[in-house]
Amino acid sequence: MLKKSLEGLPAWAQKLAHAYFSRTVCTFVLHGAVKDLHPLGVKAEGANAQHSYGPLSTFLAQGLFAGRDHLLSYNRSSGIRALDGKSLVDVSKTMSAYDAVHGTQFAHALPKEPGKAFQVLENFLRLRIGERKSAALVIDFAETLVPASDAASLSSEDRFLLVTLLRWAADPQFLAADLSIVLVCESLADISARLVKNPYVTTVELSLPDEAERRRFLQHKLAGRKMTSLAEVGLDACIKLTSGLSCLHLERLFSLSENRSQKISLVALKEAKKEAIAAQCQGLLEFVEPPFGLSAVAGHEAAKEMLLGTAKALKKGMTEVLPMGYLVAGPVGTGKTYMVQCFAGEVGIPCVKFLNFRSQWQGATEGNLERIFGVLKALWPVAVVVDEADAFLGNRDASGDSGTSSRVFASMASFMGDTQYRGKIIWFLLTCRPDKLPIDLKRQGRAEEHLALFHPETAEEKNALYAAMCKKLKLDIEVKDFAQLCADKTFSGADIEALLVRAQFGAATQGRSKVSKADLLGVLEDFIPPSYPLEMELQNLVAVQECTRRSLLPKAYADMDRSQLATRIHNLRLLLGESR
Repeated sequence: MLKKSLEGLPAWAQKLAHAYFSRTVCTFVLHGAVKDLHPLGVKAEGANAQHSYGPLSTFLAQGLFAGRDHLLSYNRSSGIRALDGKSLVDVSKTMSAYDAVHGTQFAHALPKEPGKAFQVLENFLRLRIGERKSAALVIDFAETLVPASDAASLSSEDRFLLVTLLRWAADPQFLAADLSIVLVCESLADISARLVKNPYVTTVELSLPDEAERRRFLQHKLAGRKMTSLAEVGLDACIKLTSGLSCLHLERLFSLSENRSQKISLVALKEAKKEAIAAQCQGLLEFVEPPFGLSAVAGHEAAKEMLLGTAKALKKGMTEVLPMGYLVAGPVGTGKTYMVQCFAGEVGIPCVKFLNFRSQWQGATEGNLERIFGVLKALWPVAVVVDEADAFLGNRDASGDSGTSSRVFASMASFMGDTQYRGKIIWFLLTCRPDKLPIDLKRQGRAEEHLALFHPETAEEKNALYAAMCKKLKLDIEVKDFAQLCADKTFSGADIEALLVRAQFGAATQGRSKVSKADLLGVLEDFIPPSYPLEMELQNLVAVQECTRRSLLPKAYADMDRSQLATRIHNLRLLLGESR
């Protein structure tokens, strides 16, 4: 019977309902996409059935708590309000008796101040549940009432509100009654951990809409029309392209199209998605759209073959055979970032790059990470790039910031290791010093496959890299055998690009648009690449040490004795003054 009554509700609402019907909890914290639009119900039956949508407060009033006798809401700005349009009058009448006893004036003007408002709400709720009435209280912007902070930093009002909510959560009278207290906030990290972790409080995450939910919403917007009446792509393609967007974003996007009487182009749709995700993440993620596939990568044939296999499996939906993530190691300038971006372009999936999500304010860093995780779960399948991972992610032993770094590391490790996202969120940890990356992140179950990239050594590899850089810079030089010009030198991809740019600059200063062989020879003769022999050797050797496949290593490294390798790495660290 319960299962049937919950049919049609969003997954988060079903979770809340199941927890409520257990009769062991009456306080809930809703977090995540709380500002999105939610399905309110079906207007018609059968083939003409159409969902209507509205904000969370309307969904709670008309959907989840529609059968309650009293529906109230509270926030610092609006004070006490009725979600059902009638309960506020009953509150004022009820407070008349309270005013007569305590000499207050609450019946004439309900207070907005949290301390007094909570006093009014508690008295009203106790009276009504004593009469066996049902009630629900929605507290919006909960982070402004019980913010995340150390107990010593809380004001007297904050402490009062925290204790009051904790007391309500465990109150036997409230638990036994038909009562729900719902606190709403965007980020769980913004409110008191004592409240969130209390055993009498259940946290419920509102995720961004998945494919099925986006399909229902778009069908609601179309109202029987074809998608091609609003956009240049069909419904299925539009659903795929809008992964990571909320229903509110979709509403604005298609309403704008209707108002302008102009179809949404494929380019406009991608650009709108990029802007929406950037705004949603508040600059915490960079959305990368790679224009090339893996065929644009020069060299690294064994690594490309492995990633091509991953791409084929992903296209066929064989997510269960895919690794959770990759550790891509190698010296600077070997094209680690470019290869991963080309992998995303090969599969045709979104690629996002982590930016700095850390903040000086307490709780903000954890909140930023929570927001990022929410977007990643909605974007899947998605490739996530963490550049300079050894420095960016930190480690479990970090100190000096009140434990923020260690908590961030633990959250990241936990999320990366969640196997429900296998093949959906593919992690790429890029670093030239994989030895500095904590074992927790590069073990099996997280960054499972370790790839090693190296500078080109053979003539074929050098010429292939040279040709790729010419294509990238749109240069046509009459030099076909670049390796012959630099037979005794080792250049990285970054070095070759720098050489070509210098040759192009030299031609431009002479008023020529075409770069000649003489220009390139002159630059080669004059060019002195940065030389850090010990650092480069160390970066090469630690990449060899971390690589999990012998087939990815050049022959000289593949046959290297492991004990000698470890000894040489240790000696190089000592020579460079490193402690480990």
